[in-house]
Amino acid sequence: MEKPTPTEAEQTLNISGLRSGYYLCFFGMHVLTPTVMEILARRLEPEPRRVSFSSVLNELAAREQYLAFQQNSRRYDIGVKYGLFRAQLALALAGKDSETVLAQLLELIALRETDHHTGQRV
Repeated sequence: MEKPTPTEAEQTLNISGLRSGYYLCFFGMHVLTPTVMEILARRLEPEPRRVSFSSVLNELAAREQYLAFQQNSRRYDIGVKYGLFRAQLALALAGKDSETVLAQLLELIALRETDHHTGQRV
């Protein structure tokens, strides 16, 4: 169920073995073809209304190949202060250029500390 209310979740999303108030969920990022925009446009054309993203993805999967990649890693909340920054930094530090990224980050911290002692802002 896409974005259930707390009441809907309590009434319909109980999972055997999970404590009350705990639910399974999917967090993900989608990389989609332009077909998804065609589907959205067609569904919104007669009259603009709320369209379920899940139903759009279902139609997309029926029309063309839709692949998924599961990765077990951390979740970053990009809706909080510095959340997007943390997510981008974690991604950069996990990549092949992580040593370069870390060196640049340390350089910025060192410059900030140096400028902080002189009273100048970077």
